[in-house]
Amino acid sequence: MELEQKYSIAYKALKNGLHEVGFDVDGALFKAYESKEIKDGRCKVHVAMRKSDSQAVLEVGIDGDVICECDRCLEDCTIPVHFDGELVVHVSEQTGEYDGENMWVSPEEEGIGLMQYIYESIVLSLPYRRVHPDGECNPDMMARFTAADDNDAEEACVADESADEAGAYEPRGMGAENISKLEELKARMQGKKS
Repeated sequence: MELEQKYSIAYKALKNGLHEVGFDVDGALFKAYESKEIKDGRCKVHVAMRKSDSQAVLEVGIDGDVICECDRCLEDCTIPVHFDGELVVHVSEQTGEYDGENMWVSPEEEGIGLMQYIYESIVLSLPYRRVHPDGECNPDMMARFTAADDNDAEEACVADESADEAGAYEPRGMGAENISKLEELKARMQGKKS
């Protein structure tokens, strides 16, 4: 509850017009959501809010860094975060589904809780691949992966050579019957071209 208050704007107490609010995000936010992707982080959130009686339009900017596991070497790496978005908060007795761009609050509510919006915005701003810059991965781990890849490739080549020598090579997933049909079709097609 205390963390939710940290990321809340005291909407009801503010006059209509433009207001600016800032939040500091730390690792407690990611722990609260039991994030498996983000281990820690430090971000600054800036909110410019245009308030009226029936709604508030929030322009939200988030900048900082989070700590994630590197997809290459599995060590911790720092990933920059940058997010710009807009959230429309409808002040109404009727409620709707929060969808990441629209939120509904009752006129009796004292504040607008942004904890979930901030967390989701940070997660969505992360790149698909989270890796160290080139040359910064753990060299011991990278050497292990390279050795494992080389062994897998060598085993695949030996298996292909053995099958080829035995005359039993066939493309993956194709049975001998299908290969025979393809060869017949190929011969007919070549016969028509002649």
